[in-house]
Amino acid sequence: MGVDRRALLMGMGLVFTAACAKARQPRGSSVTNGDWARFKAAFLDPSGRIVDNGNGGVSHSEGQGYGLGLALWNDDREAFDAILRWTDSNLVRPDMALYAWRYDPRQPNPVADTNNATDGDLFIAWALAEAAKSWGEGRYATRSAEIRAAIRQHLVLERHGRKLLLPGLQGFVTPEAVTLNPSYFVWPALDAFRRLDGEAAWGRIISDSEALMAAAQFGPLKLPTDWVDVTGHDMVVPAVGKPARFGFDAIRVPLYAQAGRRAALLKPIRDYWQGYVTRQQPIPAWVDVQSGEVAPYALSAGGMAIAGKIMGLPQPAGLSTDYYAASLQMLAGKLA
Repeated sequence: MGVDRRALLMGMGLVFTAACAKARQPRGSSVTNGDWARFKAAFLDPSGRIVDNGNGGVSHSEGQGYGLGLALWNDDREAFDAILRWTDSNLVRPDMALYAWRYDPRQPNPVADTNNATDGDLFIAWALAEAAKSWGEGRYATRSAEIRAAIRQHLVLERHGRKLLLPGLQGFVTPEAVTLNPSYFVWPALDAFRRLDGEAAWGRIISDSEALMAAAQFGPLKLPTDWVDVTGHDMVVPAVGKPARFGFDAIRVPLYAQAGRRAALLKPIRDYWQGYVTRQQPIPAWVDVQSGEVAPYALSAGGMAIAGKIMGLPQPAGLSTDYYAASLQMLAGKLA
């Protein structure tokens, strides 16, 4: 959800021609624990709201989930509780243990669209489960279990002999196809849920998601696209009506594959990036898997943080001033 805005955000200040003049990717030190303080100062409102400064100051369940995870991994209980309080006060749905995907403070009703975003729900449930273990807080474990049950009940669709993890409650299922987002398969979270709830609860969801991702390798480069359509058993195509790009959403696919030890899903992306590294050329922000067209600008600092971790390259210097790029940097520092 909200994919198009990232095309502008991640290209700002990173025009491809300027990057080509430098020949090599940005270099510098990796994100450190001190960057958590900088991340909070830039993007965490005192109320506990993670602010997307590149998208009009809105907030997302995705960002709240990222914030919870980062607070936990930086052992910041105060920030964790503030983020959780705001999320539960403003985004939780009254009818089920899922969260509205978007909060826009500029609107009379900031949560006019109550549809969820499944990656946000996954991250929130995962952070709560891990926080329960780290800090011995039973209410975190209880809430995580409620969210996990709601995901299984409301967001898993059986079709074409597969259990499909939907990106949201509404807008992704037609008689012709089911639209999925490959970057919503947060493998370490799903693996943690299987350990907590058992193979019967999550085994098929995970194995079917892995099979669909193996089928979602398109074109000569064998790359996933930001969105895909499932039209049959292991029949997956780039989503109709959306650019057939490995780009601003799918950049998270290798991050989660690395964190979840899915080497087979990671290999085509690594091979694609390696070509640019070998030629000492900047990696473009996106590539059309069908036409081969590439973005006229390079990966953001967030994208390069992911690529750098996976390829063993030096990290971009400093934390990005953009919410999405900075979030990817922080996640790459903790997950990849």
